[in-house]
Amino acid sequence: MFETRNDLSADTRSQVIRLLNARLADAIDLGMQTKHAHWNVKGPHFIALHELFDKIAEEIEEHVDTIAERITALGGTAGGTVAAVARATSLKAYPEELVEGLAHVEALATALADFGRKARAGIEEATRLGDADTADLFTEVSREIDKQLWFLEAHLHAKR
Repeated sequence: MFETRNDLSADTRSQVIRLLNARLADAIDLGMQTKHAHWNVKGPHFIALHELFDKIAEEIEEHVDTIAERITALGGTAGGTVAAVARATSLKAYPEELVEGLAHVEALATALADFGRKARAGIEEATRLGDADTADLFTEVSREIDKQLWFLEAHLHAKR
């Protein structure tokens, strides 16, 4: 860990960095799952879903950057390489054979919901560790992920 004048204890910072790196791996994986859907979606709602998936991926990328910057601000190293993400992600593998639009919506909704649940658990863990700033970061992430999940689930709630 790098030296910093941040007043959180080294032990707290170390634990928070581990927590943040776990969510960073998940966020990068989620972003790539979303881009996979964006690139490969087919069907009658192609353009709407193609654009929606790209917008969601952009939102996730903002969270990736925020999480990584918090890690480094606390004196840590953000694990953002493909190899680091592959080792650390806790998300289920994306079903690569999907083509049909609503199948991608379903798969992405499941992944977003899982990530949102883990972000909310991060709020509790950061609070327990006494890092209100990281808890606030996770609150922002979970709120935005819930919004993106709503956008996806609206497609699933419509009559087909």
